[in-house]
Amino acid sequence: MEVREKVQLQLGRAEEEAKRLTQIWEELEVLVDPMRKEVGFIRKRIDMVNKELKPLGQSCQKKEKEYKEALEAFNEKNKEKAQLVTTLMELLTESERLRMKKLEELSKNVESKP
Repeated sequence: MEVREKVQLQLGRAEEEAKRLTQIWEELEVLVDPMRKEVGFIRKRIDMVNKELKPLGQSCQKKEKEYKEALEAFNEKNKEKAQLVTTLMELLTESERLRMKKLEELSKNVESKP
């Protein structure tokens, strides 16, 4: 009888502990479940953003390449313009020098004729 009572007491305690464990497990699942939903939602958003990023990155690279090409062409034309301006200034200076020389010759011719 005593052994039987001890066994029943232990069984009763085991049942109570099992109920408490079940209750704790249910509470944990309630806590974990919303986090699972949020994690799933965030993962889906990350995937969506990654899909949107890929074409934007390609577009950005294409536009960077176009910009570099346009900048290079601009710099080359600017350099060409600077060279042409320098050449023009040299020609104008030479032209002025030749005019002055011609004027001096004409002036000498005019002075030398009485």
